Amino acid sequence: QEFTLGTEPTNFDNRFQHLFEKDVEGYTRYVSLLKQIVRAPSAVEQFGKEVVNKNLAGNQVKFDRQGDGLGRYTIYNYQRDDNSSAYHYKVVGKWFDGLHMDLNDVKWPSGKLTSSICSEPCGIGEVKITQSGDVCCWICHKCHPWEYVVDEFTCIDCGHGRWPYPHKQSCYDLDQQHMRWDSLFAIVPMAIATFGILLTFWVMVVFFRNNDTPIVKAAGRELSYLLLTGITLCYIMTFVMLAKPTRIICGLQRFGIGFSFAIIYSSLLTKTNRISRIFESARRSARRPSFISPKSQLAIASVLISVQVIGTAVWFLLEPPGTRQYYPDGKRNQVILKCSIRDSSFLLSLIYNMLLITICTVYAVKTRKIPENFNESKFIGFTMYTTCIIWLAFVPIYFGTGNSFEINCISLCVHQVQITTLCVSTSLSAYVALFCLFSPKVYIIIFHPDKNVRKLTMNSATYKRAPTSSTCGTSVNQGNGKGTTVEQVKLSVHMTPSREQTTETDKDSLASL
Repeated sequence: QEFTLGTEPTNFDNRFQHLFEKDVEGYTRYVSLLKQIVRAPSAVEQFGKEVVNKNLAGNQVKFDRQGDGLGRYTIYNYQRDDNSSAYHYKVVGKWFDGLHMDLNDVKWPSGKLTSSICSEPCGIGEVKITQSGDVCCWICHKCHPWEYVVDEFTCIDCGHGRWPYPHKQSCYDLDQQHMRWDSLFAIVPMAIATFGILLTFWVMVVFFRNNDTPIVKAAGRELSYLLLTGITLCYIMTFVMLAKPTRIICGLQRFGIGFSFAIIYSSLLTKTNRISRIFESARRSARRPSFISPKSQLAIASVLISVQVIGTAVWFLLEPPGTRQYYPDGKRNQVILKCSIRDSSFLLSLIYNMLLITICTVYAVKTRKIPENFNESKFIGFTMYTTCIIWLAFVPIYFGTGNSFEINCISLCVHQVQITTLCVSTSLSAYVALFCLFSPKVYIIIFHPDKNVRKLTMNSATYKRAPTSSTCGTSVNQGNGKGTTVEQVKLSVHMTPSREQTTETDKDSLASL
């Protein structure tokens, strides 16, 4: 009787043929089993259980439920020899009806057991990225440092000024960074400003105690005290600029810097203009020039200062003071608290002071040949020249800091360098005015009180009345420690007999210098 077990040969067919040839004595039994398989295919399972034999190699033969023989596997591990640099395959286990393996013989590349799975679980701050049609395996993608994980597939930006917690599940507000009092960028300018304030107060005390001496009077007490006030404000502005930005602090910064400079340079411009007008008038006529009294000088200086005040008020209206948060490019973990002022606007606010410096420098050049007995134009000129150098150096340093420091310095460092540069430049301008204008006078008051005498007399040998013109000669007695020297200055003045008495007035104007 013919029958078919399958369309293709199976392990069962092969085994059956082998067993049939091998075991002729069991022929009758196999025929009986085959008849059962033909009548009921489920009998194959019973047949596979009963047929347990050995193959030609003497190995035990078993069948699974599908009638297939159980596989045999030898497990190798590719590893390096302990005594050489050669590699070889080493048998570390076998598989037959179960795994038989010695893990101690296995050498793993990472030094630990390697897991064989489709995808590892994603870590903190990572999300799963799956491919189309494959939901069982994924690739773990790390979120950006400023993002947090909403679910296992989505990262969301925390936004400017915020940063994710270490667990990457939510965000918090970043601390606002600003200049700290304990920073080296703040300690240095504060030390410079503090010493300047103490030195200025000491000069004020010296002047006040010698308020009625000739050298203090000749210096112009009113403008001198106004100058010292402006110098003190310049030093105080250092502490205002280093303070934590608030609306009030930002307003004080914008007003105080320009205002303190305006006081200094308006006073100096008033002084140099007065000196120039007196001697220009003396060369043209014997009439005393107008607006040279102390009250007039204070009024002129106040008008010049008020221009800066009005300009700052207009600036406040157009751009109200306030603070803003600055987020550096490429540095999302930083929030810098700054005053809401553009660098260009700050530079424009100093244009008026630059104009005062320029005009004052021109007057200092014009009066440089006037005898130093009568004026301090030489010291004012040196003050202006040095101030111009400081300001010319300040502008490129302040505005070029952002380009030169961004590479090797964090943005907060750039901001600190700008503030420190502004503070030091302001203090240096005040130091120049303090030393150049007041140190000669303080030196005479303290160390040479015998020189604190100034006499202006008319030289009878050179001062003679003429019908159409005369020569006005003045002499100033100056003690030099060894005696008295007389320096004569001749001023040609056109006079008529009716103007004879005005020469005395002109003499008083020169004496007040």
